[in-house]
Amino acid sequence: MTSCLNDHPYICHAMLKKTLYRIARLLAAVIMFQTLYFKFGASEESVYIFTKIGMEPWGRIGVGAAELAASLLLLFNGTAWIGAGIATGLMIGAIGMHLTVLGIEVQGDGGYLFFLACVVAVCSVFVLIVNKESVLTLLPRRR
Repeated sequence: MTSCLNDHPYICHAMLKKTLYRIARLLAAVIMFQTLYFKFGASEESVYIFTKIGMEPWGRIGVGAAELAASLLLLFNGTAWIGAGIATGLMIGAIGMHLTVLGIEVQGDGGYLFFLACVVAVCSVFVLIVNKESVLTLLPRRR
């Protein structure tokens, strides 16, 4: 049995890229989906976070709605780049809040929420890179 890396490196690269793309989309969507229970359920930790940054309750609910939209968009190939764009923006905000107001660790979580935000950010940026042609259509054309 021969290795596809020796015989067809392009095919293996394309398969790897496609697999990583699917994993990144699914991972980002699942992480954001699982946090919705806490945001929409007004869990003590979510209320604490959004109170500390001065956005309770409207920010918690608004961010939850945006994460829900981003998660759903990430699940479909044609809209994944839009969901990734929304998720990237949300995670830049979340990471920024952790670094400036909340701290890496929130209420003894060991930095878990910060870690999840970083994972979603990396996955979303990867999805945007893979879809760079679609993303570039949003930019004004230079003459």
